[in-house]
Amino acid sequence: MNEPAGSGELAGRVAVVTGGTRGVGAGIVGSLLAAGAEVVAVARRAPAEPVEVAGRKAGFRPLDVRDPAASAELLEQVAAEYGRLDLLVNNAGGTPYLPLAEGEAERHRRILELNLVAPLLLSRAAYQVMRGQPEGGSIVMIGSVSGQRPSPGSAAYGAAKAGLDHLARSLAVEWAPTVRVNTLVLGMVRTESSELHYGDEDGIAAVGRTVPLGRLARPEEVGDACVFLASRRAGYISGASLLLHGGGERPAFLDAATVNRRTE
Repeated sequence: MNEPAGSGELAGRVAVVTGGTRGVGAGIVGSLLAAGAEVVAVARRAPAEPVEVAGRKAGFRPLDVRDPAASAELLEQVAAEYGRLDLLVNNAGGTPYLPLAEGEAERHRRILELNLVAPLLLSRAAYQVMRGQPEGGSIVMIGSVSGQRPSPGSAAYGAAKAGLDHLARSLAVEWAPTVRVNTLVLGMVRTESSELHYGDEDGIAAVGRTVPLGRLARPEEVGDACVFLASRRAGYISGASLLLHGGGERPAFLDAATVNRRTE
């Protein structure tokens, strides 16, 4: 290893986080570092500055996750360099606003490829490494509430995230007991790109008020959930879908109803 492992519940563990240089991915990397893991962030472009926590920095490897051969080679290289591979977080993904009837068919295909096919093949490559380790390993899929409810304007993305959740449940059976596989189902998260989706601070606050907990999630809160799922505390959790959405979406009928409600 390049650096000695830190202290914490993931001390001595080695993790790879796709899309780990910004937004939710950077939050996940930071939480894993804080828990003592050695972390390698992968993305197509290097970050201006690596994620650093208490003097410990994440490594970086360039990768287009849609390239299966390069993905498998990278995971093998990480395992060879660090001596093991304990955790893969399939975080890379996303979508533009694109109704299914609009745009070229190829654009929709690429959304499916990025959000479902790439995690499938990365997980397969990680399993080839983890299966030979005495303690096996853990894989966390970063899902979305878009895969659990209608997702107009991002139908291909929602379908991919629904498939990702199902994939995790199937792999949890196929690869047990060596590798645990779980999904974090995310609601809205406050990142550096939130203004592109929700507008200025007033707009972001207004969107946050639609969530029962009254705000958007923070990236590090997603990371904390990843730490839990990768830790020994979650040793009997596999094939699970952990909802991280602040209570979900406020049902529209509550705002439409005319009946008065009061607490006795």
